[in-house]
Amino acid sequence: MSVFSLDPAQTARCEEVRALAADRLLPVARRGAPGRVNRPLVAELGALGLLRRVFGASALDLCLLRESLAYGCTEAETALALQGLGAAAIAQAGTERQRERWLTEVAAGRVVAAFALSEPGAGSDAAALALAAAPDPESGGWRLTGEKRWISNAPEADFATVFARTGEERGARGITAFLVPAGRPGLTGEHIEMLSPHPIGSLVFDGVPVTRDDVLGEVGGGFRVAMNALNLFRPSVGAFAVGMASAALDATLAHTAERTAFGGPLKDLQAVSHQVAEMATRTEAARLMVYAAASAYDAGSPHVPRTSAMAKLFATETAQYVVDAAVQLHGARALQSGHLLEHLYREVRAPRIYEGASEVQRTVIAKELYA
Repeated sequence: MSVFSLDPAQTARCEEVRALAADRLLPVARRGAPGRVNRPLVAELGALGLLRRVFGASALDLCLLRESLAYGCTEAETALALQGLGAAAIAQAGTERQRERWLTEVAAGRVVAAFALSEPGAGSDAAALALAAAPDPESGGWRLTGEKRWISNAPEADFATVFARTGEERGARGITAFLVPAGRPGLTGEHIEMLSPHPIGSLVFDGVPVTRDDVLGEVGGGFRVAMNALNLFRPSVGAFAVGMASAALDATLAHTAERTAFGGPLKDLQAVSHQVAEMATRTEAARLMVYAAASAYDAGSPHVPRTSAMAKLFATETAQYVVDAAVQLHGARALQSGHLLEHLYREVRAPRIYEGASEVQRTVIAKELYA
């Protein structure tokens, strides 16, 4: 049990989501194909009302939701997070018409969303993006030309929040966010086979038309739209990591209590028990940092960039350590295809890179400390 004081309602919601993940979502997830969008899983998340909780939820509630899902079904957690991030710009900066058209469908699990920020030459340095939005005199809108890469849910998403350069200014200035539905002329894409089992691909824009009705927020204000979405979701990436670490820790506690070697259970070996104690301590510390960062966001703290970066950095690095240690203590069985830890071992690596790699988080923290 965490020393962070959750109220009874929060605790009950966490227990409810863990049960739903194990009983309702995991069977649907197992029927999906790795690296492809699992639409029945997205639909089940909608039918259970879990997607609706993402929009309008506090950052802390979002973290509790993601942690609880990750403990029992990482595929469901990822599907929910991708829906939330893909539609976050609509919730925060969209017009009433955009919200009515898309947000309701996303929350119901009837359409799949994507957040298209990264490019072949602009990953961690999001301000370096080069997707061009050239003015189209005939329509009064723009034509998008370029490529987005490492985009979750691409190319299967029904729409993407796309960030393009509408101005000549360098860096963060001159970037605009657009809501681009699938099927627009000139929009293509392909899957990218990855170690991580969730769907990732590319989107290619060959003069794709967009209008002022597709703008999310203000023209030239897209970088702020992107950062607002990421600031909300960054602590909850840490929550995803904590959920995985907790699952690996509990599996290790059960295994080391039952498995015998050298005349007794593994837990009686000091080397093993001390390793498990370290895993538990780091997991709890990560959980507290995530909750603190989410609470800072909800309170409107000026230190959100720093606390969010610290939480994501520490939680994702901790999860990598805990899952790796769990594999080591389980031995060869943990490497067998289909084992929980084999699955977590593949899942746990990507969060140290996406939504700002660990090195970027350290840069953000240092910049904030010296400000």
